[in-house]
Amino acid sequence: MNDTICALATPQGGAISVVRISGVKAIEYTSKIFTPRKGLPLAERKSHTAVFGDVCVTPGELLDEVLVTVMRAPYTYTGEDVVEISCHASPYITLQILLALFNLGARQAEPGEFTMRAFLNGKMDLSRAEAVADLIASSSKASHRLAMNQLKGDFSNELGNLRNKLLKLTTLMELELDFSEEDVTFADRSELMQLCDEIDGVMTHLTDSFAVGNAVKNGVPVAIVGETNAGKSTLLNALLREERAIVSDISGTTRDTIEGTMTIGGTTFRFIDTAGLRETSDVVEQMGIQRTVEQLRKTSIALWIVDPAADYTQMEITAKKILPECKEKKLAILVNKSDTIREERLAEVMKWGKSLVAECGEDIVWNENDMWAISARLRSNLDRLEEFLVRSAALPAISRGDVVVTNVRHYEALTRALNEIKEVKHGLELCLSGDLVSEHLRAAIHNLSEIVGEVTNDEVLGNIFANFCIGK
Repeated sequence: MNDTICALATPQGGAISVVRISGVKAIEYTSKIFTPRKGLPLAERKSHTAVFGDVCVTPGELLDEVLVTVMRAPYTYTGEDVVEISCHASPYITLQILLALFNLGARQAEPGEFTMRAFLNGKMDLSRAEAVADLIASSSKASHRLAMNQLKGDFSNELGNLRNKLLKLTTLMELELDFSEEDVTFADRSELMQLCDEIDGVMTHLTDSFAVGNAVKNGVPVAIVGETNAGKSTLLNALLREERAIVSDISGTTRDTIEGTMTIGGTTFRFIDTAGLRETSDVVEQMGIQRTVEQLRKTSIALWIVDPAADYTQMEITAKKILPECKEKKLAILVNKSDTIREERLAEVMKWGKSLVAECGEDIVWNENDMWAISARLRSNLDRLEEFLVRSAALPAISRGDVVVTNVRHYEALTRALNEIKEVKHGLELCLSGDLVSEHLRAAIHNLSEIVGEVTNDEVLGNIFANFCIGK
């Protein structure tokens, strides 16, 4: 925290690059390589002003004409003095500026270190700091809105309200302990239980929202399954509009899962191409098939790709592996290679598939309209597939102010806190002593405090900010 740090804050490829410097000597170091074209020297400039001038890292030799913005503590992103140098986006220029700052005593910022300093200096709590990374990574309107809601503090405010209710409950319990000998009651057990029910309801709503939040943030998982050589990888490439997976006529080409994301109708989907299902003695292929089954269990939408030229026996074997794993999932059966198969054969396969699902597809969210012919190679009938995916995802619209949990760390902490509240309710029902119940209350408060960073450690911070980009 005593060091002055610097980093390139913009990606390569644009016309302008920004070098960001933060720390007690940010202005001093910048002044040694920058000269304003006119007016006061940089050290005498007011906060939040920009000045045009020259950067010289070698005496008498102009490196670039730049715009320098001065921001003085504490009214900055990090809470420290911050300087940003906007220069031309030449890799040589940016490297020379950074090397000059390093030689003066600054050091390269670690991933997320600017935001970590903002947290450590009290500019934002930990949940809002994590929202910065989510905002940068947002790829759809919904994920952007969720990140903005969290960055604005909606989630923090909700946690603050929860924590206040827990503190009130703890106070009542501990006052009851302090005056137990005087037989004074500050709240009867029914009032305490009512407050616990209220807290339980809010926490349950937040933990339940994680399913939606995770889908919005990381994409709705969609498993592409079927027998070998049915065209699963071709479909993945067609959906992503890029050659993401290797396509070959040789069966068993895909040995492991291959993933790719695509935004359709404002919803991000995470497509998972899996190993083909068949009987095999190949150990590696068997491992891939096992992963196919595991991925199918985790996803909410399954696309079963059928090769209409395959033998019916093989189709039935594949169906017996796929359909039992599709309970309570949205399923579409896509009869591929329609451009190479006779219509009569396609009709037979369609009829066979519908009867098979009716026979052994119990509890699958499916109807006869969810089976149709496609050509993944020619991308025919994929518009119908996209409509099916958007309809099946059925994600609720995210409004401003909606509090939705998107972070696994937050979800786990909330789940632990919720379990502690259930223990409190159980203790009240059994009329346990207040000191036993209070232990669970304090544990619940501790778990909520971990989310916003009131209770943390270096290892947790390191894990969180290591996922940030350098320069942020």
